[in-house]
Amino acid sequence: MPLWPVYTGTNAPHDGITELPAPPPWRAFDGGPPLPPPRETDDASPDRVHRAETYRATEQTVQLVNAALYLRRPLLVTGPPGTGKSSLAHAVARELRLGPVLRWNITSRSTLHDGLYQYDPLSRLYAARRSAESDPVDTSGIENHLRLGPLGTALLPYERPRALLVDEIDKSDLDLPNDLLHVLEEGEYEIPELVRAARHTPKAEVLADGTDEHVTVERGRVRCRAFPFVVLTSNGEREFPPAFLRRCVTLRLRQPDDRHLAGIVRAHLGEPDSYAEQLIERFLSRVGGGDLATDQLLNAIYLAQSSDLAAESLDELATLLMPYLGQAPQPDAF
Repeated sequence: MPLWPVYTGTNAPHDGITELPAPPPWRAFDGGPPLPPPRETDDASPDRVHRAETYRATEQTVQLVNAALYLRRPLLVTGPPGTGKSSLAHAVARELRLGPVLRWNITSRSTLHDGLYQYDPLSRLYAARRSAESDPVDTSGIENHLRLGPLGTALLPYERPRALLVDEIDKSDLDLPNDLLHVLEEGEYEIPELVRAARHTPKAEVLADGTDEHVTVERGRVRCRAFPFVVLTSNGEREFPPAFLRRCVTLRLRQPDDRHLAGIVRAHLGEPDSYAEQLIERFLSRVGGGDLATDQLLNAIYLAQSSDLAAESLDELATLLMPYLGQAPQPDAF
């Protein structure tokens, strides 16, 4: 029988991803030739490693992550700032050994093209001129001036799914979610510059995102083999089209309760002392009055543990560190 849950939320790395059942017939992809999983590296930034190791998933999070993995669907994660939306992608990638997380940070100017690949025709023109004048090595080929983006890299035909974080998609313009529909539904895309050159150069070696290694793209077309684990995060600042929502598994994160919050503090900073427990209680008492982020609490506890300030000074500092997000600090509210 297939393994459920594949993602357990225990943060213990394992190869359970190999025990996923075959995808639903309408989500089966056959891209190739297959690429091996990316090499495990030991040079990941310490902050990302820490976030992955200390993430504490709720039971609902575990269930919906597994639903997204089984169904080969993107996971749309919504919730207030500081509830661990982006950390979830790193935690799943670490536990399931999916390799480094590919990250696409969305702004109001982001387009689908940005996520798929970047092509620099000007640098190609300069390379052609140098080659014609004096350079014996011709570097004017299109593939030398093209690099896959995070979305484009995630859709390469890897044997195992890659993890892709599309962060703060609610900041995008109105067209981007709809533009993503076709690519995420079909699991494929074309690079027109390589398609046009395919008659003379059917295979191109291009750089993948986040690495200096080249991958082969045949005839300018990329199709996935294992659909990536895609996490789309949103702070809930806008609504998405129904057509987009029905193609996603939606996870709504809320502020953690006292037990969950204590577990988060314990994972990051060790067993809470009496003063940390007081800060946790005060934090929870204020949550209903406005948006607060868990990392605000972690900052306050860390400074309390790392300084020799008197209790009164610590209280004042904690007040300054934990204002409601988007509002002016309220010293008398804490």
